[in-house]
Amino acid sequence: MDDSARMWITTVPALGADEPVVLLGHDHTSESPGERVISLLLDRGHEGEEGVFYLLPFDLSARYERTGERLAVVVTTSGQVLAHELANRPDLVRAHLPDLPGDPADDHRVTLLRREIVTDFVPAEHDGEKQPVLLVDHDGSASVTELLTRFDEGEVGLAVLHAD
Repeated sequence: MDDSARMWITTVPALGADEPVVLLGHDHTSESPGERVISLLLDRGHEGEEGVFYLLPFDLSARYERTGERLAVVVTTSGQVLAHELANRPDLVRAHLPDLPGDPADDHRVTLLRREIVTDFVPAEHDGEKQPVLLVDHDGSASVTELLTRFDEGEVGLAVLHAD
């Protein structure tokens, strides 16, 4: 599936927000090594509102990158966190370790996912902090409308990622 079909600039009325946010689809049934690791790390989140989980930047965070008309979002984790999770779940991730960039034993950021779209949207900043990225945790492929409906029905969760 084209990554741009899994990244949207939209509002999320269920959260009471009327300003657009960056929304990334994350398929927890994916065989992608990065998405499999994200699935493990989402368990480290802390639930705020029902169905909305907040993650520490050390565990998972996002970085915005702009190149011309393209806005990219890169989801990363700490090399130390990744090494810890791999030690606890070798059955799920060890086979995919060669596909992940970087040395997980080092204390640096390891890229797990990168998505980009063509847009003129500029993420807002408040008090020097960039607008967080919302990661929609779901199974299979779906449109943004379907995902937001499923969130309203409690069938998918949202993870709030700190953005650099």
